[in-house]
Amino acid sequence: MSPFWSAWISIITLGVIFGCTALLLKTRKGEVFKDATEETTGHTFDGIEELDNPLPSWWFQLFMGTVVFALVYLVLYPGLGNFKGVLNWTSTNQWEEEIQHANNVYAPVFAKYAALPSEELLKEENRAGLLMGQRMFANNCSVCHGTAATGAYGFPNLADKDWLYGGSADTIKHTITNGRTGSMPAWGSVLGEAGVRDMASYVLSLSGTADLDAEAIARAKPQFQALCIACHGSDGTGTQALGAPNLTDKIWLYGGSYEKIAHTIRTGRAGSMPAHKDLLSENKINLIAGYVYSLSNKDK
Repeated sequence: MSPFWSAWISIITLGVIFGCTALLLKTRKGEVFKDATEETTGHTFDGIEELDNPLPSWWFQLFMGTVVFALVYLVLYPGLGNFKGVLNWTSTNQWEEEIQHANNVYAPVFAKYAALPSEELLKEENRAGLLMGQRMFANNCSVCHGTAATGAYGFPNLADKDWLYGGSADTIKHTITNGRTGSMPAWGSVLGEAGVRDMASYVLSLSGTADLDAEAIARAKPQFQALCIACHGSDGTGTQALGAPNLTDKIWLYGGSYEKIAHTIRTGRAGSMPAHKDLLSENKINLIAGYVYSLSNKDK
């Protein structure tokens, strides 16, 4: 903090404390020899009149106690500009102490599972590790994927067997560690609106949807082979190396209605899974990966 702002905060803080103290003493001086009276101050509210009596001694002493407390607090703790207080306490130091304490307590627990492959967490003897992964998933991942990991609009369901980048334990761990960035280009300017709607019909036909315009499908098929197979494959089953989804399984990240598919083709999509390597330790990521892996492998 600059010297100016340090002085500014100190002046305001001490000014308020001593100003309130002076006002309190000044008021008290005029009341200390005043006897109780039935006279009112003239202030009435809701049928209640305020008597013109002196402030009770205990109330005055309570006010003075708060002044003393404030001054002692400012001496012991940060509060006056750059002065850190006699105790040299800071919220950062307290946070670091709590983190260090947690690491000391839980490090041996995490170490037990450090060298354990994520797949091994499915075994009954490692159930405790799986539960730890579940709790850490709830703290770090549920805001996007839901508490049951069933996903939401734009966020994949982790409890089924459909995976954009692969569902092996190592792949899941890689995804959590390094994150993922997916991008579907916009084809509206290339295809035109009529071409977009034809392509939506064709994409729906890949998953077996009936009652579609056969002529639209026929018009879009050559366009799909020219523009889309690089990512989705000639048969539309997708490419996990690219994170390109399978278009034949009726599982849709952004909705599978005709209009939503047309919107995706027209405007494109951009998704991002944040990397957690700088947020979580490798041991914690291993436990979360094990829990996520277990969701779609309950039969193992």
